[in-house]
Amino acid sequence: MTSVFMIVPKFERVLTKEKRTFYWLAKETGVSHTTLWRLKKGRAAGINFETLEKICRALRCQPGDVLVLTSDITPPRRQASKKARKA
Repeated sequence: MTSVFMIVPKFERVLTKEKRTFYWLAKETGVSHTTLWRLKKGRAAGINFETLEKICRALRCQPGDVLVLTSDITPPRRQASKKARKA
């Protein structure tokens, strides 16, 4: 069985260290709460550089502090789209 390598956002560690909240990050970056929630829960398909830069600037950190390469045989479940659920 082969391992699947995934990049996983882990910005909650930095938020805790900086004594900041998830809601503060949304307000500070201008990135929607929904987008940040999807990143946090592993439901985002990706992250663009602008969003990553905003998060890193707000948290005064480097991309490697908020993104972790992990090897996991079970990728996170993605929620089906509304169209797929209705079918």
